[in-house]
Amino acid sequence: MKARKNLNILGWMFYDFANSSFTTVIISVVYSAYFVKVVARTVCFEVFIPFFGSKVLVLTPETLWGISISVSMILVAISSPIFGAVADYSRSKKKFLFYNCYLTIIFTGLLFFVGKGDISKGMLFFIIANFGFNSANVFYDAFLPEITHHQEMGKVSGYGWAFGYLGGLVALIIALVLTRIDVRLVFPAIALFFFVFSMFTLIWLKEFRKPSKRTNYFKTALQRINYSYNNIRKIPELLKFLISYFVYNDGITTVIVFASIYGITRFGLTTKDMIVYFILAQLTSIIGSSIFGDLTDRIGVKLSLTISLLIWIAVVTGAFFCLGKTWWVIKFLGYSRVNLTDYHFVGMLAGLAIGSSQSNSRTMLAMLTPGDKQAEFFGFYTLTGRLSSILGPILYAEIGRRTGSPKWAVLSVLVFFLTGMVILQTVRVDKGIMEAKKLSQ
Repeated sequence: MKARKNLNILGWMFYDFANSSFTTVIISVVYSAYFVKVVARTVCFEVFIPFFGSKVLVLTPETLWGISISVSMILVAISSPIFGAVADYSRSKKKFLFYNCYLTIIFTGLLFFVGKGDISKGMLFFIIANFGFNSANVFYDAFLPEITHHQEMGKVSGYGWAFGYLGGLVALIIALVLTRIDVRLVFPAIALFFFVFSMFTLIWLKEFRKPSKRTNYFKTALQRINYSYNNIRKIPELLKFLISYFVYNDGITTVIVFASIYGITRFGLTTKDMIVYFILAQLTSIIGSSIFGDLTDRIGVKLSLTISLLIWIAVVTGAFFCLGKTWWVIKFLGYSRVNLTDYHFVGMLAGLAIGSSQSNSRTMLAMLTPGDKQAEFFGFYTLTGRLSSILGPILYAEIGRRTGSPKWAVLSVLVFFLTGMVILQTVRVDKGIMEAKKLSQ
């Protein structure tokens, strides 16, 4: 029985190993830079706005990238509560997980066919891939309370993130090698990487609860969403946490999608420099996830998450003040020159922050959620995260366009972390756990 449980946990963790390749290589490093530097160009067109007349709308490559992120997040925000409720009722979290997983894999591979000037194709393929990736995470996260005990959630969640960052590290090394040949080869390679290692999850991860009697799932989903909305108000501590998460997650998303673009546009770093940047960040992310996963069970999830947000504040401040000054020039995997700058050290600090904050957020939600409605409430968790991810990237891109410098745009991220941390301090975790238990009875 214990061996079966451990295999189930390992299968769950392997999905983190597989899908981190998409986050790091596609969203954060290679495709984001490829889209902005090669695919997209500044687009200007005239629009008519009631009461204001005709205006010229200017969309820079950075703005188009921000729009792609925001559109995919809007789609996830609309669909995730419904799919989450259906998955709970039909006991089909694993099916929904892999439907969306394969959607991501297919359209990640298709990015190979996106070339210079293919703005519409490049945006469409990415939007679908990112939609599938984030939708799958609804069901992946919802497995956490099912595979482990309440007392070990922090540790398992943290180790899951750490194993995921190891997967991202391997994927980045593969990407670093392939960029020497053709950057477009990276995209089908990452799709294959995602597919191969997700197979461990498909085979080992089991869903033990039996499906309910067949019914009109869509109608049932809408009824349960309405039920969940009404019941969230009965768990005020969960509601306060979701508001806090809504705010600070916007900062996290903005950092993830613009970190590579920031380094390239402000400091003139190359794609290979940024791949090394994220390799170093992955190493510290593994450390952060492992340490904070265990720390969460020792000092409490709220304090652990607060420390993570303080690190994020230091990261944004460092990104604003750093000069991109080269400290070392090294050879890496056969490359003749890789610049290590002060921005690389900011990235290493960001690795600690992202590994700990995402793990702690997932653990805190699991603690504050009724045990029999995990996928449903994780759907709302995803809804909150994806809605919050709409504003940050657009705001960052617009401030950068108006000021002509990403340096000032990065300050907008600081507001999200400060505000989210302040709201988090109002959450009483012990009371929230009792509220969740009472509602599940």
